[in-house]
Amino acid sequence: MRISILAPLRFIWRKKRLIALTLTGLATLGVLSVGGLRLYSAVRAQPQIYTLDTVPERPVAIIFGASVLPSGRLSAMLADRVRMGVELYHAGKVRALLLTGDNSQETYNEPEAMRRYALELGVPDSAIVLDYAGFRTYDSCYRARDIFQVEQAILVTQAYHLDRALLTCNGLGVESIGVAADAMRPTGYAQRSLVTGQIRELAATVASVVDLLIHRQPTFLGEPLPIFAQSQVENVS
Repeated sequence: MRISILAPLRFIWRKKRLIALTLTGLATLGVLSVGGLRLYSAVRAQPQIYTLDTVPERPVAIIFGASVLPSGRLSAMLADRVRMGVELYHAGKVRALLLTGDNSQETYNEPEAMRRYALELGVPDSAIVLDYAGFRTYDSCYRARDIFQVEQAILVTQAYHLDRALLTCNGLGVESIGVAADAMRPTGYAQRSLVTGQIRELAATVASVVDLLIHRQPTFLGEPLPIFAQSQVENVS
């Protein structure tokens, strides 16, 4: 009688243990896969990352949006991105700045805030192009290619984000190299912002790879608005 009672209990315990081991294995595999993608993205990007002094000339710098404060002032990270783009322009490395960010709400406009700061730093309005539908890195790169007809670009963002931006833009056919914006201000950000950004990149890298594999379209497209005539771009390259 005792054996007949314990046998089902052992079976249930073994089944639960098998399920627990399976779930643990799947979770471990998932973590390793995500970490592997981040490592691949970082290693792959290294030869494509330059400094302000060493970066080759390209027609356009793509400046990715980030938080704008309620006062309209740019967050420290976004200010650095725009400032680096301006430095590239003044150094003759690019001839136009494509400022791409979120304007999904009437009261929130990253590209316009970026434009005002670039104007303050001496970039003429004629050299500034705004993309109001750059809601994600993938959207910004896709729209740079299809709407603004960008074939070659310098990407400007923080180092922790730059490798994914390069992976995405190059994966979409925009021949891209990059400059890390935080080279000018390595300790000027809140530690929490840096940690949050780096953690977010884990999932964001996976999402970007999936988007590239399935050829996902961005949230908004539209008619082409080329930044330059094709002949001008060819003269630069």
